[in-house]
Amino acid sequence: MEVILVKLSTGTRLLRSLVRSGKAQRRTVGKLVSQLFEAPKPARKAKAKAKAEPKLKAAPKPLIKAAAPAVRRPSVAKAPPHAPPAPGKWLAAHYTAPPQAGALAGRRMSYWLYLPENVPQPALDSGLPLVVMLHGCHQTATQFAQGTRMNQLAERAGYAVLYPQQLVSTQAQRCWKWYDKATQDGGGDVPTIAAIIDKVAGQYRIDRSRIYIAGMSAGAGMANIVALHHPRLIAALGLHSGPMFGAGHSVMGALGVMQHGAAARVDSAIAEVLRRQAPFPAMPTMLIQGQGDKVVRPINQIELARQGLLLNRLSAGGPSKMALKPAGRGRNAHEIRDFYAGRKVLLRVASVAQLGHAWSGGDASLAYNDQTGPDASKMLLDFFARHRRVVD
Repeated sequence: MEVILVKLSTGTRLLRSLVRSGKAQRRTVGKLVSQLFEAPKPARKAKAKAKAEPKLKAAPKPLIKAAAPAVRRPSVAKAPPHAPPAPGKWLAAHYTAPPQAGALAGRRMSYWLYLPENVPQPALDSGLPLVVMLHGCHQTATQFAQGTRMNQLAERAGYAVLYPQQLVSTQAQRCWKWYDKATQDGGGDVPTIAAIIDKVAGQYRIDRSRIYIAGMSAGAGMANIVALHHPRLIAALGLHSGPMFGAGHSVMGALGVMQHGAAARVDSAIAEVLRRQAPFPAMPTMLIQGQGDKVVRPINQIELARQGLLLNRLSAGGPSKMALKPAGRGRNAHEIRDFYAGRKVLLRVASVAQLGHAWSGGDASLAYNDQTGPDASKMLLDFFARHRRVVD
């Protein structure tokens, strides 16, 4: 009888030990997820100002009648707060994706569109260039527009800017699910984003040879996937603080990629893309990364650069040029390295010395923005201006 009691007591202690160990492990994982996926708390004043999203006014008549019933007639929304409002049109709309196999109903995704007031003569003839901007986790489309100041720069350059917004029902922190295997294979939100681009290009006067896509963090991961699966739609790609492509496949796997990269998948992931999309056209790419980023660490830029070389069939030892800007070691010091095919820059890698996980040159009243610079939005527009896609 005594022996039985001892065994039961030992088993109980073991069970309690395992439970405590499991709880400790969950706390550790929870802290890591919180650190990497949750937004830092901005100053109280800035947080209060940024709390409300722009309200939508009654829908006016669209500039051009929508051809597809799936796109709601755009309504005019207030310009994002804080930043001096750009003088162009700031439109808001939804796109309802057709129902997919196994789904009860099509999902509705919101998007915002900026159309410049001053349109250069070439754009009057051939249409406006379009930049698609994908926000990061814990951001809305309007906050991303404000933080990056892209509308103000697009106004001066004569670009339209499109901001799709991730659904909270899809991901609670509005993270694009770049790590999901189905998404990396071209499913998930990829067809919806591509359809929104196509509808906007058909609804407004957009130059289809000059459609570009860029994103921040999770938005960079998704922008990369959209470009890889629709290379004849996208003329050039811009990734700010983005994870390398082709790995993750779970939340914990995504955290591992963000912290350590995924060396084993660098080459094979691009080989799969090239086989699936053969022949794959060149994809001009710009990478911007803060060397002080502890959320998506700089190893990701190194691996993305390797993937960009493979995708564009460039050699790491081929023609390249490096520049250090500005001369000196200020907080906005950065290095730019260009890789060429003939005279064309197909890969530009910009490393900002002291930048953390934030949009370089952004509106610092919002999380994930660092006003110090260099101005990432201007750098991207300058790079995009060099490229256009040959439209069949």
